[in-house]
Amino acid sequence: QLQLVESGGGLVQPGGSLRLSCVASGSSYEYSTIGWFRQAPGKEREGISCIDSSAASKKYKDSVKGRFTISRDNAKRIVYLQMNNLKPEDAGLYYCAGDPYSRTEWNICTLRLQYYDDWGQGTQVTVSS
Repeated sequence: QLQLVESGGGLVQPGGSLRLSCVASGSSYEYSTIGWFRQAPGKEREGISCIDSSAASKKYKDSVKGRFTISRDNAKRIVYLQMNNLKPEDAGLYYCAGDPYSRTEWNICTLRLQYYDDWGQGTQVTVSS
């Protein structure tokens, strides 16, 4: 089981940047895929990006490709989501979550919510001028 704690959210103007961090503890971290998810008010939770245990496989939601970058530092047990050129539609509560079975689709990590067993409490991102 994983324990996950997110940080790094805040208020940023459109075009600005934030870096979210997800600090993990628990024995399953080394072989877990970690995903970032977002939930905006009145909307369903959606997958933003995922990274497998070795960082060999990464996946991004189409709307964030070229702007967001996911990475992980396994020595520190931290997964990052660098978010650049933020838009108002990027706002929401951002969660990181772990899939201890590292399930894939076409050999790429997946953003299917039902595959992620362990969740953090979230960090709020607000994009507004």
